[in-house]
Amino acid sequence: MLDTLGRYWRVLGTGISFMAFGLGGLVLRVLIFPLLNLFVWKNRLRVAVSREVIRLTFRCFVGLMKGLGVLRYDVIGLEKLNRRGLLILANHPSLIDTVFLMAFVKNADCVVKAALWRNPFTHGPVRAAGYIMNDSGVELVDDCVTSLASGGNLIIFPEGTRTPKHGQIQLKRGAANIAVRGVRNITPVIIQCTPPTLSKGERWWRVPPRRVYFRIEVRDDIAVQPFIEQSGQPTLAARQLTQYLEHYFIHESQNHAVA
Repeated sequence: MLDTLGRYWRVLGTGISFMAFGLGGLVLRVLIFPLLNLFVWKNRLRVAVSREVIRLTFRCFVGLMKGLGVLRYDVIGLEKLNRRGLLILANHPSLIDTVFLMAFVKNADCVVKAALWRNPFTHGPVRAAGYIMNDSGVELVDDCVTSLASGGNLIIFPEGTRTPKHGQIQLKRGAANIAVRGVRNITPVIIQCTPPTLSKGERWWRVPPRRVYFRIEVRDDIAVQPFIEQSGQPTLAARQLTQYLEHYFIHESQNHAVA
């Protein structure tokens, strides 16, 4: 009986959380970011302030979900994110992985879908924060390298989408191309979600039988220079690095799974 009531409460809490997320995005668009555009004239400062506003908003959202009993979480190795110009790569088991990372990474930049630039809830924040649009074609890698060089902490999910329910991780080559062409070491993040929830194709109201636990661990950097030196050419280095990262994320996410 208590388990059933708890599950119903988590469905309600999840609905409240997503409603708050949508309303928060609308408030940011119609109130906060127009004020920033009005009073903060320097573009670089406006972007920095916008990213900090989004980070604090996402921290509140994560806190809301925890406070409502929808989830609990631990972040291990958070101190490793207190740097500039990080290329942060993470696996992607859940819909809210992006929210978690952006809630804890300062000056976070990310590659977003073009649809988010047209969405009424995300249009204002995405533009104000200067995020990189994923349909910029051949310029995408250059935009990412430029962001890293300017001190932005770039968050990328190299799978390109959430991990399928069968759990097989397959990486795209874009993240490795950015690392190789920008000669930038990789800061890997392993995200584990138990029981699985908000995975690809899953409805938000289908909550697990018990409260979800997120374990987010920031690992030591992966050096990129050895791949560049070994291959001798960027294309081959990116291919080899992608293969290495795919094995890395498969191994780490499966062999350190939480119960």
